[in-house]
Amino acid sequence: MTDGSRRPLPPLLLSVLVLGIADSMIGPYLVLFGANEADLSPLRVGVFLSLISASGLVVSTWLGRRYDRAPSRWPALVAVLAPAAGYLTLTTTTSYPLLLIVGVGLLGAGMAAFPQLFSLARTHLDRAGGAAADRGTPALRSVWSLAWALGPVAGAALLAAGGYDRLMQATALAFVLVAVSLVLLGATRGAERHVAPDAGGEPAGWRPGRTMLLVAAGFTLFHTAMLAGSVVLPLFVTRTLGRPEGDVGLLFSVCAFVEIPAALATMLLPRRSPKRIVIVSAMALLALFFVLTAVSTGMPLLIAAQVVRGIALSVAGALGITYVQDLAPEATGRATTLFANTLTAGSLISGVLAGATAQALGERPALLVCGALALGGGALLVAARRRTGVATASRG
Repeated sequence: MTDGSRRPLPPLLLSVLVLGIADSMIGPYLVLFGANEADLSPLRVGVFLSLISASGLVVSTWLGRRYDRAPSRWPALVAVLAPAAGYLTLTTTTSYPLLLIVGVGLLGAGMAAFPQLFSLARTHLDRAGGAAADRGTPALRSVWSLAWALGPVAGAALLAAGGYDRLMQATALAFVLVAVSLVLLGATRGAERHVAPDAGGEPAGWRPGRTMLLVAAGFTLFHTAMLAGSVVLPLFVTRTLGRPEGDVGLLFSVCAFVEIPAALATMLLPRRSPKRIVIVSAMALLALFFVLTAVSTGMPLLIAAQVVRGIALSVAGALGITYVQDLAPEATGRATTLFANTLTAGSLISGVLAGATAQALGERPALLVCGALALGGGALLVAARRRTGVATASRG
């Protein structure tokens, strides 16, 4: 057994940290690159970003299947080296047709990096034995939150110091550093996996059955609520409450920093604790966040609401990955990709939904609609559990 197999967590932590910094460095500024640097219309920027997301769905699904056939590092290496080449290419052109080609052919692959890293983590941590997988995933999720607290600040500094070229080069370098950390991880071999007591696994020769599809739909609603809320919140704070734009950044920073200890706290849960109940509770907490925000008139309650939001996002994110993996222990790559794709699907829906709802009803009602979506996600997870219980009873 390689050193990487004996001590997988350090290189995995490094991989997730650097990937999170790369994603969060470039994420807030890719829209501005299209609008300001490439001089694209809002429609063209939207098409560019949507095609990247669509490509990410396809590539993530393909690489997830490849990983399940033969667990290895090469799908993850593809997912980080392709966007590295893509961001370097963006320093050489602003031609719209070329931007679309780069987005679909290279940048979309970067959306597969997150599920690939967490698939590798499950395989390596399972081989480490004990409760390593249950303890390791929350640790990785907390590092991801830390990266998202640091990355936007780093991106702003790079943009101010050297413009978009410097930002793109640094993002490409970060993706290359993820590849280096994957080399340090060591060879990947499949591991025997056990289904969690409350999971209700899928049959061999896995395809997502009704239980998994209900769970995926639940997380899609949850992520749609989360992302739509991120669109509505700045409008609510600056337009409805008349607060300065800097308050928006403060609120998002509070949430990001709360996510770190909240994700680590999930490591204290007993290994056989019912993850589904905790996740449903986190979805209810997200709904509470939207209610608290909608009734806010000043910063104290807004900040308190962000604490609630940080707990909800970190708990659902940390436990959601392992919960979905436990539903299909023989298909870690595809299950992890399915979970990640619920976030991608949410991103495709949330922008139009948030904008249309806020325009038609106003910001406060739009926040409450987001809360209803979060509750709907929890309801679907409850329904999925009931279906599993019925199926188990019928087999008995």
